[in-house]
Amino acid sequence: MINKINYLFVSLFGIGKIKILPGTFGSLVTTIIIYLLIHILKVPSNIILYAIIVIFFISFYTVNIYIKELSNKDPKEVIIDEVIGQSIPLYLYEISHGTPKDSDDAIKFYLIIFILFRFFDIVKPFPVNYFDKNFKNSFGVIMDDVCAGFYVVLVLILYMFFT
Repeated sequence: MINKINYLFVSLFGIGKIKILPGTFGSLVTTIIIYLLIHILKVPSNIILYAIIVIFFISFYTVNIYIKELSNKDPKEVIIDEVIGQSIPLYLYEISHGTPKDSDDAIKFYLIIFILFRFFDIVKPFPVNYFDKNFKNSFGVIMDDVCAGFYVVLVLILYMFFT
């Protein structure tokens, strides 16, 4: 029972088992969920922040348990790291400037954030690749996506600065 719950958590309820591009589907589902929470259900941003933090810390334990017996320490079905990495720039976009975002503008920026995150997660520029190559444990699995998420934040900050 505990192993099944752990699997459902790390695979985002089985989405990680999709044969083609499971990380992309995980990022897409995360993007849709965050949009729905903020723009449709009007969930307060502090609740979303707490959820991201809780998921972040629980992920270290659950991913570690899941990969313990596996030879591949970053299996494709583990996509909770994409959830965390994708959530960071989406959340920071939503709270930037302390003003509510228009739903139409948000859709445009969510798409840009989604594409940028997938780009950085796939290309893995330094330090994303450092965590991916040097830490064959839950820390490496999670932190490479966190770094990819912060690269997206950096690109958005540069965009705001120059426009």
